[in-house]
Amino acid sequence: MAIHPLRLWWQRRGGGGGGQERAIIALGLTVLLLAVASWLRERPIAGGLRPPAGSSDPALVHLTLVRDAQKKGAVCLDGSPPGYHFQRGFGSGKDSWLLHLEGGGWCNSVASCASRKMTALGSSIYMQHQVPFDGILSNVPSQNPDFYNWNKVKIRYCDGASYSGDVESGIQNGTKLFFRGQRIWEVIMDELLLKGLANAKQAFLTGCSAGGLATFIHCEDFRALLPKEVIVKCLADAGFFLDEMDISQRRFIRSFYDDVIRLQNVGKNFQDCTSRMEPSQCFFAHEIIKNIDTPFFILNPAYDIWQIQHILAPESSDTRQSWQRCKLNIHNCDSNQIESLQGFRVALLNALSDFQHNRNGGMFINSCFIHCQTMSNITWHSPNSPKVNNKTIAEAVGDWYFNRSKVKEIDCPYPCNPTCINLDLAQPWPGPM
Repeated sequence: MAIHPLRLWWQRRGGGGGGQERAIIALGLTVLLLAVASWLRERPIAGGLRPPAGSSDPALVHLTLVRDAQKKGAVCLDGSPPGYHFQRGFGSGKDSWLLHLEGGGWCNSVASCASRKMTALGSSIYMQHQVPFDGILSNVPSQNPDFYNWNKVKIRYCDGASYSGDVESGIQNGTKLFFRGQRIWEVIMDELLLKGLANAKQAFLTGCSAGGLATFIHCEDFRALLPKEVIVKCLADAGFFLDEMDISQRRFIRSFYDDVIRLQNVGKNFQDCTSRMEPSQCFFAHEIIKNIDTPFFILNPAYDIWQIQHILAPESSDTRQSWQRCKLNIHNCDSNQIESLQGFRVALLNALSDFQHNRNGGMFINSCFIHCQTMSNITWHSPNSPKVNNKTIAEAVGDWYFNRSKVKEIDCPYPCNPTCINLDLAQPWPGPM
């Protein structure tokens, strides 16, 4: 069995300086997300927009490119039109809508964004024409009991700044490059409203990783699109990135975000915040959530594998590579590293302390070494799913969305939860990429 591409990527990274690493993490999250999705997939993909009765294979859903997007300047990094995958709801779900914002890191320089535009995360030319709808997008009742028959949309990510950049010029330092994430968000919402979103009786905006951060950014915008009587809620999966010092007492991720904000003119989305603090601080969810009134659900692992790699112990702060084995597999961490990980978990809970008192908010913080958890049937809802207080993520989210119970689930510290799926990035992945 071949070694998975993520392991090769990790081995080839080298020591690198701070600037080089800030550029490379834009690719790192992308590869990690693809790896996690592949690793968690239960079985090969089968065709059909709706699986046959009794089937558990994911539906394949076609890519739709936005009409007239280029005329409106709402384009991917390379100037191509943005896209989404749309599956019609049926039965009791025909007037209910679930939108999912794809993640995949950020680009923080002209060079990293220019490289990104040669991939599906910067150009619709490279996007898959069909993608499987798993996890929270599944239309199999046993895998997605509360949302299986809703209208479901996966919005593709191709701007590199969590759907929030807006620069008028399409030339950056002599390179053809468009930073139009905010316009992409707007034209896709306009098109979906025409396709039936305007008639929704209930709606749910979700997103994973950089798409989870985008859910924080756009939740109030989404609420404003629909009449007040419509039930509108939002969920961010692994989008609560921490503004914490790393093991060398530097704020590596804040510096990276500062590059993104300056490059893509993101700061205008946070004018209230930027009047009080540095724009880079305003790009963190713990600041954005202060201005969200719409009911919101925060799903995050306490030991987010990407945050451990790039916020707590980035390569430039681990010059002796003493953290390398720990970052690949939490079981390899020594007692001092575990102590640091537990401190990172405490930092997450402290950052969420005010939100815990939000009466309309929901929370599911498990103690797993993983990243996004809504996009796989295994982590979302299956016999092997991670559980907290005997609830799967899908059960917790459903209970919260439909007001069946209050949900503020916080797991005990690692290694207490035997249901956790803890990734081992040092091992070959089963199955294809």
